[in-house]
Parts: sequence; C-alpha cells; structure tokens
Amino acid sequence: MPVPFRLVLSAALLLCVAPASAQLAVRGDVVHTMAGEAIGDGVVLVRDGKIERVGRASEVRIPSGYRVLRAAVVTPGLVDAHTIVGLSGYLNQPQDQDQVERSAPIQPELRAIDAYDPREPLVEWVRGFGVTTLHTGHGPGILLSGQTMIVKTTGDSVEDAVVQPFSMIAVTLGAGAREAGTRSPGTRAKMIAMLRGELIKAQDYAKKAAAGGSGAPRDLRLEAFAQVLAGEVPLLVTVQRANDILTALRLAQEFGIRIVLDSAAEAHMVLDEIKAAGVPVILHPTMARHSGEMENASFETASKLRDAGIPFSLQSGFEASVPKTRVILFEAGVAAANGLSFPEALASITIDAARILGIDSRVGSLEAGKD
Repeated sequence: MPVPFRLVLSAALLLCVAPASAQLAVRGDVVHTMAGEAIGDGVVLVRDGKIERVGRASEVRIPSGYRVLRAAVVTPGLVDAHTIVGLSGYLNQPQDQDQVERSAPIQPELRAIDAYDPREPLVEWVRGFGVTTLHTGHGPGILLSGQTMIVKTTGDSVEDAVVQPFSMIAVTLGAGAREAGTRSPGTRAKMIAMLRGELIKAQDYAKKAAAGGSGAPRDLRLEAFAQVLAGEVPLLVTVQRANDILTALRLAQEFGIRIVLDSAAEAHMVLDEIKAAGVPVILHPTMARHSGEMENASFETASKLRDAGIPFSLQSGFEASVPKTRVILFEAGVAAANGLSFPEALASITIDAARILGIDSRVGSLEAGKD
C-alpha cells in the first residue's frame, strides 16, 4: 500500500543537506527511486555529491567509513517546476520583491541570475520540505517579464546554486498582462501583436548576425528573442483561458518556437489541441484559488492531462500573499487525492518536472551518476 504523502516529508530532504564531499549511505524502509518500482529495505550510496548505487540492502554493501542515515521513506529531491522563490522574498515588501519590473511590458533581457538571492529565507524554508531544485525567476504580471533559471536550494552565492543560468523566458497572456489606462497592451490582440513584432525584429537581427553583422550595436532584447527562435530556450507562457492557450499554440506554430504552458487553468478544455501541439504543461498549484481567470480550474486537471498523454508537472507558482510561496509536496498530495496515483503524484514533482526542465540527467530520480 502506498505511503501517504504526509510521511514522505522527513526523508525527502536527507540527501539535500549533506556536504558535497560526504560519503553517505541512506537506508530506507521504502526507497522511491522514480526509475522503476519502489525498493523495500533499500540503500542509496552517495559519494562526493553523486549517487553511486541504489538497491536492496541485501544486495548493496555499505563501504567502511560511510555515514549511515535511516529513514522510513526515501525519495529523490523534489523539483519545483515553476516558482519565484529567490526573487520574491517572504517579507512581501518592496525591498524583497524583484520578480516583476513594471517599467515596460517586454523585457526578455532581464536575467534571473542578477536578481536571485540564495540566502532568502524562503529558499531554506522550501528546502526543509525536501525541495532541492527550483525553476525560478521573473514571474507573471506583465506581457514578458524576463528570464528564468534553475538552481539548487543550497549555496551561499548564486554561483554555488546555479544549474542553468538561462532556462526560459516568462510570458503572460490574458488579463494578467493588461496594463492600466492608455498603456499597452490593453487587449489580447495587442499582446500578440507586440510579441509577433518583437519576434519578427529578432528574425532580421539573427539573419544579419549570421551574415557577419553590419556594425550595429548589440541589442540584448533581440539577442534573447533570437535564442528563442533558434530553439535554444522556450517561452514559458503563463495562461489560463482556453482561448488564450490556443493563441499561444498558434503563435508557437507560426514561428516554429518551443513553448511550455504554465498554470493553464482551462487546459482540461483543450486537451486534444495541446496534445497535437506536443507542448508540456507546468500545471497550476492544485489548491490555487479558483477565481478570476482561474474560475474554471479543477482539482482533477492533473489526472486529465495524464489520461490524455500530455507531459505535465506541478509547481508552487506565484503567490501574492505571505509567505509568498506554496509547497509542492502538499500540492502533489492533493493531486493524489483527486485522480493521480501515489507514484504519478510523486513523479510530477520529481522526474517528470526534471524532464520538462531538461535536467533529468542530473536530478529527478535516484540513479547512479545523478546529484
């Protein structure tokens, strides 16, 4: 019988607090490797920050000198597929809120690595729940807020923490990106027109650069868009309404670019279209408030994405109130009570999240050679 999510907490964080040079043997009554069936009475050997071996205690010899830790349940470190932790602080005051720069609607040149604070107390707080990897950075609130990055929840400097300094570019479509008064964009059509215009400019910029340049100065904005056009980074599109989801898919097809749907409250209404586009979904927190554009959100969307064969993961997302973040462990627990099996819910915050982020060679499962 699966172990309830509430019992996973104490064991999920055993490996993430160990020094990189440590030699450890973590022995668990149940070891969820996420690379096969769970192992009863299992052992995970760790040396110099990498997993050496995983198997049954009867088959894995613990070398002399290894520190032995015991746990009821062992899991991979949890992967939060989208958050603003590290740019958004727990005080919810202007001095610790760097996730959105509102001076202009399109700012792909803003680097998350220049704003991330590894000593922000929220980083330590989520690590206490077993979260070892964050996809964080500029968040929803304007049409294009900036870049995202992937970090570990350890380290005293961003250099210590960083896994990928530039992962995606954060876009918001729908009511969340509307500007007040006469400022643009004020409508959905204007949002797409502005994005399309920037992508066309970036196409011309990339062609000139490929031809040897014309002596024109560098343009950081167009350089970032050029990386999107080259398929090097995707757009992370925060979107809720079904019609906006379809617009995002149409824009991606028009320019041949990669996108990842984010939040996607009405994804369950357009499953066939998302499936046909081959686009993954970083689904809204299961317990997100079902109001405004999210009025048609559902506790069961995760299970519907699973049934449709659409790659998905869960996230803590953007939280407007203190303490500025949700905890993916609990979001997965609720998803497990609303259609997902225990292994599927755990996968949504470990290996499936790692695959969508393109970091599954390092994290997401307990396998030899991984962190």
